Amino acid sequence: MSRIETVFGRLAQSGRKALIPFITAGDPDPEFTVPMLHAMVDAGADILELGVPFSDPMADGPVIQRASERALAHRVSLRQVLRMVAEFRRGDDTTPIVLMGYLNPIECMGYGAFAEAAKEAGVDGVLTVDLPPEEAEDEMLPLLYGAGIDPVFLLAPTSTPERIEKADRLGRGYLYYVSLKGVTGAGHLDIEEVTRKVAGIQALAELPVGVGFGVKDPETAARMAGLADAVVVGSALVRKIEEHAGDACRAREEITALLAAMRRAMDEEVTLA
Repeated sequence: MSRIETVFGRLAQSGRKALIPFITAGDPDPEFTVPMLHAMVDAGADILELGVPFSDPMADGPVIQRASERALAHRVSLRQVLRMVAEFRRGDDTTPIVLMGYLNPIECMGYGAFAEAAKEAGVDGVLTVDLPPEEAEDEMLPLLYGAGIDPVFLLAPTSTPERIEKADRLGRGYLYYVSLKGVTGAGHLDIEEVTRKVAGIQALAELPVGVGFGVKDPETAARMAGLADAVVVGSALVRKIEEHAGDACRAREEITALLAAMRRAMDEEVTLA
């Protein structure tokens, strides 16, 4: 059983939902990342999503785009991100880490070399935004499966039942439902629409379903926890890094305070339900 499966199994037994925060590796500088990962776990994170900086992040809004730019200014590469994961693993051998990014850096490294290096570093899952299940099936997925790494796939408001079933069959760990049309950090959530879509996915899928894109505050996190198995928060955290880029301690305090408030709100929502 993978670390991700173990986390969802433990949470299900206690009736709780997973809190999954996202930051970009190397933002605002490489020294910030690993201590921030540990601090997020201490604040209540169950699974960590770590963004791999990329020059053309097509699914990311301006906040995360600028985070990639700051990391790339420090020449943070995929190999350096893997070294960060390995460093994190020396202090935490239980919290799952999912790398989130784009296919180009993986192709440059080579699929096989990446799978082996990610396994060695302690990566648990990979979410490649521009690699849909149909294109991953022949080459990438067998290597990830062989390395014991969970491929995590995105689902959109426009995903068909056929796509949902395929992502569930080929994916591992969880499914990531993009709760609104557009890029990260954009728009406002239509709770009724998300409720219908998540229920439809859960009726077709066996994997846990996480909801992201648009989760900005404890109230929204609690609402999503009432619908799905996991809540993903990214832009709201990355924005705090940007606001306090010259003060690492302040950025860490702001992020952990927001995550702790989300954790409390999510647990209260589940208890009331």
